[in-house]
Amino acid sequence: MPVQALAADAQVQESAAKVAGPAKYPNQTEGDYTVRDFTFQSGETLPSLRLHYTTLGTPQRDAKGQVTNAVLLLHGTTGTGKAYLAPSIAGELFGPGQTLDASRYYIIVPDGLGRGGSTKPSDGLRAHFPRYGYNDVVAAQQLLVTKGLGVDHLRLILGTSMGGMQAWMWAERYPDMMDAIMPIACQPISISGRNYLFRRVLTDSIRNDPDWNGGDYKAPPRHWLNTMPLWSMMLESPVQLQAKGPTRAAASGLYDKMVENASKNFDANDFLYWLESSWDYDPQQDLGKIKAALVAVNFADDAINPSDLVVVEKLVQSVPTARFVLVPESERTIGHRTLSLAAIWKPYLEQLLAGTSSPGAGR
Repeated sequence: MPVQALAADAQVQESAAKVAGPAKYPNQTEGDYTVRDFTFQSGETLPSLRLHYTTLGTPQRDAKGQVTNAVLLLHGTTGTGKAYLAPSIAGELFGPGQTLDASRYYIIVPDGLGRGGSTKPSDGLRAHFPRYGYNDVVAAQQLLVTKGLGVDHLRLILGTSMGGMQAWMWAERYPDMMDAIMPIACQPISISGRNYLFRRVLTDSIRNDPDWNGGDYKAPPRHWLNTMPLWSMMLESPVQLQAKGPTRAAASGLYDKMVENASKNFDANDFLYWLESSWDYDPQQDLGKIKAALVAVNFADDAINPSDLVVVEKLVQSVPTARFVLVPESERTIGHRTLSLAAIWKPYLEQLLAGTSSPGAGR
């Protein structure tokens, strides 16, 4: 794997954690962890890197003081850790008696580097922000988990989309640090083919927007936003898009709504970095390093990870501890966005957890 992007003796500080409003789950807490002099794989540094996170539940320790019930959840490209608190995920997983019952598990949900409450280009550096890649994001996540939260072993790492890709990387880089891995809606190969092409359309539209000004814009550029419906076209199934735009007039209105929503929710520089940060993602070469039990789940109507490429089912054959599940298209699935519907994929999570050690049982 590429060199871990962190200083050997990085100084770290954790801000006083703050409770995230009325807690819905046991000990629901938000906090910021600050890494001093964080070094990126490019050699660039930031004197202070803020990593925002949410945790649910309480860590349980064995006789040796090791945490036995920690779960790390990694979000997708345009999301933050808050995506896991949506009812369609949290309501299926974190309640009493549910798969990841927050009274039994210690659930860690970070905002990845460059996103949400973590340090990102739009905080001030704009396009002068260090060129980070997924290896930098994973290195920062590992610092948060180990140095910030004092967890040296994970019961489970689960990630969706980009988070799933980073879960593959965790499994290879830190093979002895987790019991189970569940990457959802992704593939363990470099970004290529259609996946690369649609990303390139979007990033080039930002770089060529006359108002982008090399990232030093005074007012948010808007020309690039006209390509944003492509994002939804890749994330949603044709059935869903047809239902939302069943006539020419309705589809035209849907296009305008997508552009307007993007203008409200995305900063051009942040979005550019999000898509381009996959430049160093290529886990295929190190799949043999994986030791944890792994279940990879994809969806048959996912345009970003098309099932007809037959990529994942072939590659998991090189990982003795792994298996692949392809969820068939149905009236319940919604393309790539099916990742947000935990009711569809949680049976496979339950099987994965049942086949590995349980909280309190040690390793």
